[in-house]
Amino acid sequence: MTRASLDKQPHEVASMFDNVAERYDLTNDVLSLGQDRRWRKEVAKAVDARPAQKVLDLAAGTGTSSLPFARTGAYVVPCDFSLGMLRVGKKNHSWLPFTAGDATGLPFRDDTFDAVTISFGLRNVRDFDAALREMHRVTRPGGRVVICEFSHPTWAPFRTVYTEYLMRALPPVARAVSSNPDAYVYLAESIRAWPDQAVLAGHLQKAGWSKVAWRNLTGGVVTLHRGFKQG
Repeated sequence: MTRASLDKQPHEVASMFDNVAERYDLTNDVLSLGQDRRWRKEVAKAVDARPAQKVLDLAAGTGTSSLPFARTGAYVVPCDFSLGMLRVGKKNHSWLPFTAGDATGLPFRDDTFDAVTISFGLRNVRDFDAALREMHRVTRPGGRVVICEFSHPTWAPFRTVYTEYLMRALPPVARAVSSNPDAYVYLAESIRAWPDQAVLAGHLQKAGWSKVAWRNLTGGVVTLHRGFKQG
């Protein structure tokens, strides 16, 4: 299996990410034209991790997204269902408590974390409504969720150019830098099929999150969603 289909069978998605693990961070840097670093800084600000807080970083992959939280003195748990990603992460950051887990059935107790975050991973979950409910379950009352995900550019002319980039330019660029370029065809298709900002906000509210809000980055190419668990 070299790529997943849009019905997102978990074993297909996990296998696909296993196959791109070694060069995943480099490929993301190239394909986003370096913007992924800025997006991750904005995630860190939104999560606002503090010393001794517990942070769950879902779809953490190789752990790159977890490092900013660890630097604040928070206890961060990188969690992913791709064992290939976790192996690369453990090799590079052996001190982080990498944990294998599926977002739709998290291996954690109720009310455990001060913050739960997921960057560029919710789109790959087969039942993301179940994942949103699970995130709510493991967050303590008063805690927060921060979701960073590809979304829909707000300016129509740019949206057209962006869609063309995804489907025409992304695959050949991926072929040049990725160990599994077919995986990035799936990623482009999944981005196009993903709900827009307002629709995703509605899903968060249905899952029990309150004070749901979002902020667009890079003109809506990426959006940060945030919600709170009522105390």
